[in-house]
Amino acid sequence: QVQLVESGGGLVQAGDSLRLSCAASGRTFSNYNMGWFRQAPGKEREFVAGINWSGDNTDYTYSVKGRFTISRDNAKNTVSLQMNSLEPEDTAVYYCAADLTNFMPFRRSPSAMDYWGKGTLVTVSS
Repeated sequence: QVQLVESGGGLVQAGDSLRLSCAASGRTFSNYNMGWFRQAPGKEREFVAGINWSGDNTDYTYSVKGRFTISRDNAKNTVSLQMNSLEPEDTAVYYCAADLTNFMPFRRSPSAMDYWGKGTLVTVSS
């Protein structure tokens, strides 16, 4: 079992920055890949960013490349998503997810993830 708890969401203006964090507990954190997904109202959940178990391999969806950065701290069992230059289109509930494999490139399908957090809402106003 893996428990995931996100934090850091909120209401910001376009162009602002926000940092999301996800705290993991349960299985040995450094053994598996982690990802961030998001779901906007009326839309399907989509991949945002992924990072491998050691933190030296990352993957991003095209729309956030150059603006978002995923990182992890295996000593603290946390994964973070630094979001810069936020746009109204980034408004969504953001979820962290655990993929209990070490496969890379990161498996972008939500159905490939083994555990999910409850999500944190990010609202970007124009």
